[in-house]
Amino acid sequence: MSATAPDLDHLRQWIGREDEDEDIAAVRHARLMAATIARPGPALEAGDALPPLWHWIYFLEGAPAAELGRDGHPARGGFLPPVPLSNRMWAGGRVEFDAPVPLGAPMRKHSRILSVDAKLGRSGPLVFVTVRHEVFTNGARCIAEEHDIVYRDPPPPGGGAPAAGESPEPGAHRRAVEPDTTLLFRYSALTFNGHRIHYDLDYCRRVEGYANLVIHGPLVATLLAGFAQELGGKPLRRFEYRAVKPAILGTTLTLEANREGGRVDAWCRLGEGGVSMRASALLAP
Repeated sequence: MSATAPDLDHLRQWIGREDEDEDIAAVRHARLMAATIARPGPALEAGDALPPLWHWIYFLEGAPAAELGRDGHPARGGFLPPVPLSNRMWAGGRVEFDAPVPLGAPMRKHSRILSVDAKLGRSGPLVFVTVRHEVFTNGARCIAEEHDIVYRDPPPPGGGAPAAGESPEPGAHRRAVEPDTTLLFRYSALTFNGHRIHYDLDYCRRVEGYANLVIHGPLVATLLAGFAQELGGKPLRRFEYRAVKPAILGTTLTLEANREGGRVDAWCRLGEGGVSMRASALLAP
């Protein structure tokens, strides 16, 4: 656990840092994703539109094991600032879909650190880093995204489980998902995500303070985005999501949503109570 508050002036020296990457929207990788989340419908083919948020399975960072931190992520202090708080999580984000990404197309991604901020939460200091990503195909921007990352220390030993939190009325549309270790393994493999909270139970409990393996935040967001698009019957124009509470393996995830016109409000309810993630989607005209 960190002994002092993070040096925000030092961390803000990372604001403005940029990164470029290239990839191809490979059909095989998309089909593996479809199998991982049991996506219904015919097999994806070249030229089909990449489903919403599936760009997260591309542009994978392949740092050698010697360059990874204790948590399994690339060691801090490269593109992302060296925040000295042990737990790193997806806090939320805002994604605009300007145009479809055709499967099989070459892609280019430009990333930039937008902000580094801190505040004091109930469990101690929190540091928020926001990164802007833009994805281009054939010279045209297809996706513009602002991704919020939060860093914090683990709860103290014996701190107990977090409160259930908000519990909205049931949505008009609902779907239950039962995650298991195979789903977590496959999604980690598809995204080349080495974060140990998704597969190393001893590390998860002893270092980051979770009761069980953690279900990936981006996986939950992807399920909600797909649910919203299926419900709306149209491609998404914009998708916003905010993590409320970690989803821990062993609980049922219930995707719930209400649609009003061209907007879909969705959330992921946890079996033991409370909401893991809230989201809203705007449909294409």
